[in-house]
Amino acid sequence: MRVEISQLLDLLPHRYPFLLVDRIEEIVDTDEIKEVTGYKNVTYNEPFFQGHFPDEPIMPGVLILEAMGQVGAILLKVQPEFSGKERKLVYLTSVDHAKFRKPVRPGDCLRTTARLKRRHGNVGKFEFVAKVDGETVAEAEMGFMIAPDLTLTAKAQ
Repeated sequence: MRVEISQLLDLLPHRYPFLLVDRIEEIVDTDEIKEVTGYKNVTYNEPFFQGHFPDEPIMPGVLILEAMGQVGAILLKVQPEFSGKERKLVYLTSVDHAKFRKPVRPGDCLRTTARLKRRHGNVGKFEFVAKVDGETVAEAEMGFMIAPDLTLTAKAQ
């Protein structure tokens, strides 16, 4: 299953400049394996390159992790329980064993594979590997929670 940008906008709440997935290439959704592979085309026009770093543009590690998490969220958002009218979001709850192996630079195509490691109801954990040109640039495990909007309302004074 391939998911193009117009469908991504229906599945994720993120928008420019924080939408960090351009395309989902493949979703494997069987009883044994739940895995998704997505891409982020990294361009020099990304707003974070203005300050990170002007003379040596490198994608910040935290944004690589965010791109990974967004790819994983897509796998969850195509599950049947997300087809209803109630808005449910996928929230990051933990980052474990994160390793950054090589810098990600303008012109790179960041290819992330997310494999669902475990899920119990509305919580679970993914394993992620991000590659550029077949070489691992980052890897991590991340926990998640599925919940309705967590919008906080201001208390009346």
